[in-house]
Amino acid sequence: MTLKETQALEERYLMRTYKRAPVDFVRGEGPLLWDAAGNRYLDFLTGISVCSVGHCHPQVVKAVHEQSHRLIHVSNLFYTEPMARLAERLAESSLGGRVFFSNSGTEANECAIKIARKHAHGRGIGEPEIVSFEHDFHGRTYGALSATPGLAANEALGPMLPGFRSVPRNDAAALREAVGERTAAVLIEPIQGEAGVFPISEEALLAAREACDEAGALLIFDEIQTGVGRTGSLWAYEQTPVRPDVITSAKALGGGFPIGACIAGPEAAEVLEPGDHGSTFAAGPVATAAALAVLEIVDDPVLLRHVRELGAYLREKLEALDGVAETRGRGLMVGVGLAEGIDAAAVGADLLDRGLVVNVPRPDTLRLLPPLVIDSDHVDLAVGLIEESLLGFSQR
Repeated sequence: MTLKETQALEERYLMRTYKRAPVDFVRGEGPLLWDAAGNRYLDFLTGISVCSVGHCHPQVVKAVHEQSHRLIHVSNLFYTEPMARLAERLAESSLGGRVFFSNSGTEANECAIKIARKHAHGRGIGEPEIVSFEHDFHGRTYGALSATPGLAANEALGPMLPGFRSVPRNDAAALREAVGERTAAVLIEPIQGEAGVFPISEEALLAAREACDEAGALLIFDEIQTGVGRTGSLWAYEQTPVRPDVITSAKALGGGFPIGACIAGPEAAEVLEPGDHGSTFAAGPVATAAALAVLEIVDDPVLLRHVRELGAYLREKLEALDGVAETRGRGLMVGVGLAEGIDAAAVGADLLDRGLVVNVPRPDTLRLLPPLVIDSDHVDLAVGLIEESLLGFSQR
């Protein structure tokens, strides 16, 4: 099928919720993608931080193949070994409590919101509130959407759920003021991804932890994008001065398979009881087998050190380019702030034509989320393509 034929089907049958780039990808291997016309691309987006071990990693493919030949689905009414083993690995590698599995990041955040509200009701709070930072992104189902200030402003989708408020990003004083007797939780991304890769300051994180402790509220880290090695540690919170009570994970966890997880530490691990929550497809044997294979690859000190070192190398090379005003991020989660007057969307489209896949989260920023398994040659190639593209735009 040609690209035009695929586009015609999309135009006729799919709801118009995405603006798609004019490429039909048909194959992937490691950091590379190929389109239907046989053109090759270096992927520095990885499905928005999903294929972090590269496309079709042999260990993930093997795990999926073997599990799919044994058992695909039985539901959560029964035990399966991959589910139990994955829960153990996630809990023991992070907060040491319990895990609820879901199919996506927004569902993982819905679980965290439920935990926070029930935990608050247990403390006698009748109308609990959850505080987040402006420009946070937590998902598109109504609980997660209500906690996402930018999207929650869309009146056409209202009314939003009550009990959510936000404060300016990195405003520690405003956060402390917002947390009070009714606060159930503070829910924040340690690095805001969809906003354009903005790390939350240590001061703000410490303020959140202290305010939650004083109020008896939970501190929840949305690690949907930052988790599973993206920042150079298995969890982004490990590089901060605070430890959350709950973390949520998805994206990279399944290596391309849809799976999410809400991981609660001891303070919140026993909050949900039978009947409080559930999911038909969550923790299916194939998805959990894939996630176990991903963690076997990523939870490796050598690889994580490689991510930190290569991320520093990538940012150093980018900051030397004309047209780059700044870089932001940690590890291989990098926002590239462009010089004034350069349209990031035009640069992103030009880079796609040149064979480099990136993302444009805002008009002045490129977002780079390359596979964690790339090497310095891939970085040099990507930076060279960005340099060529920026040169063309700066000469206009």
